[in-house]
Order: sequence, then C-alpha cells, then structure tokens
Amino acid sequence: MTSHDSVVLLHGVGLDRTMWQPAADLLRRDGFEVLTPDLPGHGANPPVAEGTSLADLAGQVAPLVPAGSHVVGFSLGALIAQHLARFRPDLVATLTSVSSVCRRTPAERAAVLDRLATAGRDFPAGVAASLQRWYPADDDVDPDLVRRTEKTLLANDTASYLRCYRVFATADAEIGPELDRITVPALAVTGDLDPGSTPEMTRRLARAIPGCVAHVVPGARHMWPAQRPQDLTTRLTTFWEEIDA
Repeated sequence: MTSHDSVVLLHGVGLDRTMWQPAADLLRRDGFEVLTPDLPGHGANPPVAEGTSLADLAGQVAPLVPAGSHVVGFSLGALIAQHLARFRPDLVATLTSVSSVCRRTPAERAAVLDRLATAGRDFPAGVAASLQRWYPADDDVDPDLVRRTEKTLLANDTASYLRCYRVFATADAEIGPELDRITVPALAVTGDLDPGSTPEMTRRLARAIPGCVAHVVPGARHMWPAQRPQDLTTRLTTFWEEIDA
C-alpha cells in the first residue's frame, strides 16, 4: 500500500457524497487520494431514467473510478462496487462491501419491496421509516447527523429515488450469480444490529466471493460508517495492509 493509492467511496440510495466526509478526511490524513462521487440520480446529478438497472448505474460510475482503486461501497453503493469488481476488475484493486445485502431470501425481498411501496405512496413517510431503522430513538445518536441525513433524503427527486431504490431492492438477484467470479481481494463488513443489511447477509457475501473476509462490527447499525468513521477507516486500512503483506 502506498500513500498515493486511490480510494473510491460509493454512498447508499437516497444519500450523497457528504455521508463520507468524516471517513474521507481520515483517509486523506493518512495520505490516500479519496474520491466520493455522487451516484447517478443523487446529489447534483440529474434524475435517472425509468428502468435504470444496476448495470446502468455501474456503467455511469465506472468513468469516475481511477484504474486500480480501492473501491468501497455502502448499501446500494456496495452492489455497484460488486458489479465493477466483476465486470471492470481493471478499475478495482480491492472491493469492500459495507452494509451490503446479498442474495435476499423471499421474506427479505418482500420486506424491502414493502418499504419501496411505502416510499412510493408517501415519500416523507418512507424517509421517516428509514431514519427510524437507521437511527433508533433509543440510540445515542448525534441529532445533527440525523437532521443532515433527513435533509439529504428529502432533497431527492422522488421518481429518481424510487427508481434507484428499486435497483437496491432487486439487484442482489442480478449480481448474486456473478459473485463467485469476482477475483479481486474482498472484504464484507456490516453492523451486528443492522436489520436490513444483516450479519447473515455479510456472511453470505463472504461465502459467495472467493477469499472474501467477513467482519461484523459490534453495537453498530446501518449508518455506522457515518456514526463511527474511525472504526471504518481502521478496518479498511487493516484490510489493505493485510493484502499487501
């Protein structure tokens, strides 16, 4: 590992590049070149088209990824990162899937499609439900972080958000059969209290990708990369150092 290594951080559905700022600052302090692009349909980017697929999202992200980067994806970003690792391995030195789904069971798929339907009927209610899953009221969460996340979610173009959410809800079935053909070093990591991207899903991912290492973060929920950026960057740099050893 060298100080000029590129790290690309891909955020989750409905979020934007700002979720990575604390972690990106820590990585830059360690000498990494860090890129945090907004995903298609997110941030300053135009809305995505009807029928957008995982391959479409990955194809639009690929030109933003320097060859040989450490690619780290969160939630929807993890599915995009997996697609890049499978079909554009020239871009991906290592793959880290953070809070990723993997090969949902019928019950897990029904649950996420129900959340998609809720957001389609009442977008603000869907946002409120997401915040409750990510930041339960009984957790000691920075209220400013919750407010920033809520503001980011509510700023989305609703139709574009729903199209991207549908990719998140269904594309694990698209990439799932390809996971065993990923050849780059891989890490799968999630929080032990994440109700959607569960520890079992992370273990599935580690079983599916050859040589993939699974790590479960104690006491962490879905948004732990934003809440505990030092934990994330320590886990990442340890993984990269082990690959280079």
